[in-house]
Amino acid sequence: MEELSELRAYIEQGRYPEALILLEEMDEMSYSDKVNKIGSFLEVLLLHLIKQRAEKRSTRSWEVSIQNAIDSIIDTNKRHKSGGYFLREEELRDSIAAHYKRALRMAALDAFGGAYSIAEVDKLIDQDSIKDEALRLILEAQ
Repeated sequence: MEELSELRAYIEQGRYPEALILLEEMDEMSYSDKVNKIGSFLEVLLLHLIKQRAEKRSTRSWEVSIQNAIDSIIDTNKRHKSGGYFLREEELRDSIAAHYKRALRMAALDAFGGAYSIAEVDKLIDQDSIKDEALRLILEAQ
């Protein structure tokens, strides 16, 4: 990672203001990476919750995917050294809302063998209750 080499050079040269700026940028990159990973796992979680509600059934595979997504969200979201979480409850809620539409598109392609449009699948479910369930599952597992 070239940022680490650059940071080392700044420190060795006594260029501490530049080193601090670079550290801030690296911290932002790390945070952004965590948030993006969490978003990907949220989409998987939401996809399967949508399919469960739309088709009014579940499969073992969907259950496993839901649990794996929850576990991955929690593992990625946890700040291991300092404790706490990268995304708190309200930020998780916002992220769920932001990733819902993509999950709905994926669910429409998969649910009922892809026979329904996004709008048709959306009419079969209660969007708010799915979002609430996703958040509840994550918070209960933390």
